[in-house]
Amino acid sequence: MPRSVNAVASRQRRKKILKETRGNFLSRANVWTVAKNTYEKGLAYAYAHRKAKKRDFRALWITRINAGVRPHGLSYSEFIGKLNAKGIEINRKVLADLAMNHPEAFEAVVNSVK
Repeated sequence: MPRSVNAVASRQRRKKILKETRGNFLSRANVWTVAKNTYEKGLAYAYAHRKAKKRDFRALWITRINAGVRPHGLSYSEFIGKLNAKGIEINRKVLADLAMNHPEAFEAVVNSVK
């Protein structure tokens, strides 16, 4: 009895991954084993960098808030400590946006915690 290999499913599986690696350089796009490794590594990078993106943005917001409070005679840590003590719950994303785009509103927030 001949061996059953289900070539249709195997080919579909390979085509799916080769379609995802289209646009890569040389064998990374069209050699099955290399393309599969490239695809899997790409998924791992995508997962890790979705996490890193959150860290990067938080660091950016903190830098912008710090730059915004320095002219008012405060440091970032003093400012955040006073915000928490006053019970003002504004997240860092909004504070950074205010510091960059709406300096008058940010100054009002800073004056409210001084």
